[in-house]
Amino acid sequence: MSEHIVIIGNGIAGITAARHIRKHSDKTITVISSESKYFYSRTALMYIYMGHMKQEHTQPYEKGFWSKNKIDLEFEEVVGLNTTLKNVELSSGKILAYDQLIIATGSIPNSLNISGADLKGVQSLYSLQDLELMEANTKGIRRGVVIGGGLIGVEMAEMLRSRNIEVTLLVRENNFWDVVLPEKEAQLLNRHILEHQVDLRLNTELSSINGNEEGKVVSVTTTSGDEIETDFVGITVGVSPNSLLAKQAGIEVRRGILVNSKLQTSVTDVYAIGDCAELQDPLSHRRPIEAVWYSGRMMGETVARTICGKPTDYLPGYWFNSAKFFDIEYQTYGKVGNKLEEGEGEFYWEHDSGRKCLHFVYKKSTRQFIGVNAFGIRLRHEIFDKWLTDECSIDEVIERLSEANFDPEFYTRFEKQIQQKFKEENPQLI
Repeated sequence: MSEHIVIIGNGIAGITAARHIRKHSDKTITVISSESKYFYSRTALMYIYMGHMKQEHTQPYEKGFWSKNKIDLEFEEVVGLNTTLKNVELSSGKILAYDQLIIATGSIPNSLNISGADLKGVQSLYSLQDLELMEANTKGIRRGVVIGGGLIGVEMAEMLRSRNIEVTLLVRENNFWDVVLPEKEAQLLNRHILEHQVDLRLNTELSSINGNEEGKVVSVTTTSGDEIETDFVGITVGVSPNSLLAKQAGIEVRRGILVNSKLQTSVTDVYAIGDCAELQDPLSHRRPIEAVWYSGRMMGETVARTICGKPTDYLPGYWFNSAKFFDIEYQTYGKVGNKLEEGEGEFYWEHDSGRKCLHFVYKKSTRQFIGVNAFGIRLRHEIFDKWLTDECSIDEVIERLSEANFDPEFYTRFEKQIQQKFKEENPQLI
């Protein structure tokens, strides 16, 4: 009888693991999820709401893919995990034995411990069920309030604006997403959000969410005493690793489920990957928890090789990420903190339009390039990854910047402007 691999979670991490285990072996594979019957693109939720896509368009594989590849799907919730007997209990009462288990339970939205958080019309946005709830909660409404100055918050604001719903975005920090972005980039986004008719209120925290006699939200009150009428409240104050099941089973957990370089947990034959996993010893240029799509995919590929007899360390390379803020695209490569660390230098260029910028960071002592943020300009990932790997100098990066232009045929070139400003700020190099 073939070895049975059970995977809890059918997001990008879990499904990538299943696909690659099948690619390398004939093991029996069962994937369990109570959110959806089929793997879908979570990042596409906003586009379904905005009418750009239908739900069936978010499924990257045809329905016959699973049977063709002999991957069994269980549309149920896991309610118990016994690592001694090596089995999982499903909500139907069914018990599944495993030889090796992969936990890929993703993240859960952070909640607010605040009065009125349980009123009708108050919700987060993470799952398909959340999207369905948002459709119901925003039908025919005039005004919404979104709490939180991060990626999901601005996505929810854009979703509401696409239906001409007035939006107030409450951000407790000095600038939008300034826990991640340097001040100049954060201020660029402040302006852009305001340009899209979003009532952006910085340095503003929520005091309470207020409801009527029917238990429906009608307004929010800020800590400064302002009351804002609203029909809907979106709570987007980040996510946390979904590690409760593992913790209850006696698996070592910090914030996430602790794993070593091969993504093994503290329990034999149990692995954790994706948003729920926390690396005990992350690489110096990576975070211990990385709730991003491509990290989950890479973890899925890595754990599959280990399970199929080729033990492999998770080596994700240099950090990169991308996002979209209304109609400004964002990319980041390497290390760009919201504040410079000791010994770091920077070069910042912004276009006169105030909608495009590049922010480079380097080591002052050696002038080694260590990271870049880009807004409104597409850059080639493989070029910047090579420059980071080769430890190129900031001077060489600026000189060769045209090589990183993603699509020069269709995009205006700005390299000469950027290089001219760099020379003006670094006259010693001329």
